[in-house]
Amino acid sequence: MKKQKKIVLAYSGGLDTSIILKWLQENYDAEVIAYTADVGQEMDRKKIIKNAKKLGVKKIIIQDLKNIFVKDYVYPMIRGHALYEGVYLLGTSIARPLIAKDQIRVAKKFNAYAVSHGSTGKGNDQVRFELGYHYFGPKIKIIAPWRIWKLKSRTDLINYAKKHEIPIPKDKKGAPPFSVDDNLFHTSTEGKVLENPKNSAPEFIFQRTTSPEKAPNKPSFITINYKNADPIGLNGKNLPPAKVLDKLNQLAGKNGIGRVDLVENRFIGIKSRGVYETPGGTLLLVAHRAIESVTLDKNTMHKKDEVMPRYAELVYNGYWYSKERFKLQKIVDLKRNKVNGSVKLKLYKGNITIQSRQTSSNAYSMKKVSFEENKTFNKSNVERFINFHKRKLR
Repeated sequence: MKKQKKIVLAYSGGLDTSIILKWLQENYDAEVIAYTADVGQEMDRKKIIKNAKKLGVKKIIIQDLKNIFVKDYVYPMIRGHALYEGVYLLGTSIARPLIAKDQIRVAKKFNAYAVSHGSTGKGNDQVRFELGYHYFGPKIKIIAPWRIWKLKSRTDLINYAKKHEIPIPKDKKGAPPFSVDDNLFHTSTEGKVLENPKNSAPEFIFQRTTSPEKAPNKPSFITINYKNADPIGLNGKNLPPAKVLDKLNQLAGKNGIGRVDLVENRFIGIKSRGVYETPGGTLLLVAHRAIESVTLDKNTMHKKDEVMPRYAELVYNGYWYSKERFKLQKIVDLKRNKVNGSVKLKLYKGNITIQSRQTSSNAYSMKKVSFEENKTFNKSNVERFINFHKRKLR
């Protein structure tokens, strides 16, 4: 008896991927394996399993990747201070390479001939997923339903769901939901009223941050401890990477920190408007720059700033596994062993204030910067320094 072919679908349990699961069953003579990567998104495991089983799925895999996600993806990106177009902390972008990698692992384990994803034909995620698929499984077929099926709109999807008795979730106003992506690092919200940039983002869409106006009237304080440029704990207590980010998310979120409303330039050539919440990630970025300011030399810091825009663009475009990103990561991490110590932050109504930086590094010299007279810095050399640079003006 001929064995049935297998397809591994990146399955969230939500409307889109449930429809895709059913569509794959209708259009391909293959068993569909539902694969969910747990990267810290809000998810109901029982619901995912229940929905998949209701659609006839026999193999349902939910893989916990939270610590790997933070340690091997978020932290390296934070070391690069990556901000796309000066604002976006790349929360969706950085999760896709890991999901793609592990999805291919599962496909190889079960000898699947194809993988599939639920990214739309206008978005960036299709690129990010498929570049990851190609890197780890170049011979595995990719099925991208949004690019080939006859369902052309959200309305078509809802009608398809009704026809096949697939549950349709509602947002807080009782309407079909916004397009939402979330993981331990961030939440993004797109679509509906947000598509017109003249419209303000309604408060009810925010899921992990309190508005600054409603944040506590008393500040919160947090100390982030660093070793080799990565956080190793909070307030002197060592914690695993996912726990560090989770606690920072909670603290920053309740203090109204981490909201961004952005019209971005997508890789495929169109503009889109999205609202992003990255509370803990915002703290990590501010604190990391602060600890580097007292541990790294000027040339190293400025070189990192020079490569950051390109590094961020590579992550945004899905080139996490590219030779160029690997090369830039080496520049970013050149002296990371020197970045040790702690940074204390004050959080208050959407604002972050650096309270202190502590390190055993000698990169910052109090003797040299002191306004008291000292012999460690020869000020007579400054005139020669200025005269040298005057020549560059001509």
